[in-house]
Amino acid sequence: MAGPAFRAAAVRVRTPATSANLGPGFDALGLSLGLYDDVVVRVAESGLHIDIAGEGADTLPRDESHLLVRSLRTTFDLLGGQPRGLEVVCANRIPHGRGLGSSSAAICAGIVAARAVTIGGAEKLDEAAMLELATEIEGHPDNVAACLLGGFTVSWMEAGVARAVRMDPADSIVPVVFVPAKPVLTETARRLLPRTVPHADAAANAGRAALLVEALTRRPELLLPATEDRLHQDYRAPAMPESVALVNRLREDGVPAVISGAGPTVLALVEDGAADKVARLAGEGWAANRLALDAGGTSVLPLA
Repeated sequence: MAGPAFRAAAVRVRTPATSANLGPGFDALGLSLGLYDDVVVRVAESGLHIDIAGEGADTLPRDESHLLVRSLRTTFDLLGGQPRGLEVVCANRIPHGRGLGSSSAAICAGIVAARAVTIGGAEKLDEAAMLELATEIEGHPDNVAACLLGGFTVSWMEAGVARAVRMDPADSIVPVVFVPAKPVLTETARRLLPRTVPHADAAANAGRAALLVEALTRRPELLLPATEDRLHQDYRAPAMPESVALVNRLREDGVPAVISGAGPTVLALVEDGAADKVARLAGEGWAANRLALDAGGTSVLPLA
């Protein structure tokens, strides 16, 4: 049986940064942020050529081990076969190893680009199948759900299959990210988590995570209590003491602040009028950026 046919033209895919957990929503809640990686993929006659600009230009591999290429290959296999060759151009803006979903962005870019460059790819791989595939590659759905769907997402596993629902965050919320100079590996942060937690802490987090859905979508004035966490942030403090200290300092000033994903970036969710003032609170050693909320998720864009 013949393999799939591919488009001759290149495709351009844009993927957003994401923040998972958002305090109490450990491994379940995700938010899509207005900071983007762009990838252009073209089917070539032979070989593999990768060009990388921006984040990771000096450190990322330019061969089959690149996460984006592995995601492309996995998706092409699912769609029926590999192209003869590939040209991949990456413009990376999402910081690596900072808890802003750079790996999820690479995975989602690969999946969406492979689907877009394969004729009939959208019919073979729908939105639910893309989420399932991205979760298989990433290992958990919280970041990839927000990256694919945009907005604010709640994700979970059901009978081994990733599921997610998407909501629109309130327009008045402005994310402010405080990015430190040094990364922390997700594996390092996860190893610090205990196997069990006190029942009272689990109950408290369940209530705050439920409240966070209401706060993020309809009542931002509740964000400070809604972002309180007892399950992971304090346990991870030895790997990122400055980040946890900044979270605590911001919260003492009434700013809803959390560790973004596995850290070490700190995310504050503030009302529009306070964003610039909050961005000035971190002090030296932090790159503070006011971002937009992303509503579109991973998208195929016209070539510039």
